[in-house]
Amino acid sequence: MDSDEIKGKAKDIKGRVERQAGEWTGSKDAQAQGMKDQVTGKVQNAWGKVKDAGSDVKGNIDRNLQRDKLDRDPDRDIETDVEQDRDIDKDRNAA
Repeated sequence: MDSDEIKGKAKDIKGRVERQAGEWTGSKDAQAQGMKDQVTGKVQNAWGKVKDAGSDVKGNIDRNLQRDKLDRDPDRDIETDVEQDRDIDKDRNAA
């Protein structure tokens, strides 16, 4: 969990409380400030989730690249290429 997610959620909750208190007291300023804090918190929370998801994707890509490097056998690839070249030569000579 990203720190922006935590801070954003805290601002969202603070804004909800402030907005509700403004409704109970009839204070339009408190309601507006609470709504502003809520929106700011929701945006910050969403940004934290985007950063967290990006980090997950990067980690998955790095793991897959590392696994592909380990799975690769360069000698096998060369042998396969040599065998394919021999088959092509046989086909040319047969024609």
